[in-house]
Amino acid sequence: MLNAKVFEDISAKLSAVTESGPAKDMEKNMRALLTQGFGKLDLVTREEFDIQSQVLARAREQLSVLEKRVAELESQRDAAAK
Repeated sequence: MLNAKVFEDISAKLSAVTESGPAKDMEKNMRALLTQGFGKLDLVTREEFDIQSQVLARAREQLSVLEKRVAELESQRDAAAK
């Protein structure tokens, strides 16, 4: 049990050192730089992309139904014209 306490203390101190060290500062700066760069790009989230894909699939299905209906109506019109 004493060994576990020693390891916990060491782990806590190492975490504190890494959080306040230059590596953490560099990570924060890189994140800020990447966030700013990605903000300038015209990107969409995966969720938005998936939603738009579903909307497009439904639109394609509706278009297919309408194309069939127009073909039926045209054939009825042509049959009536004869």
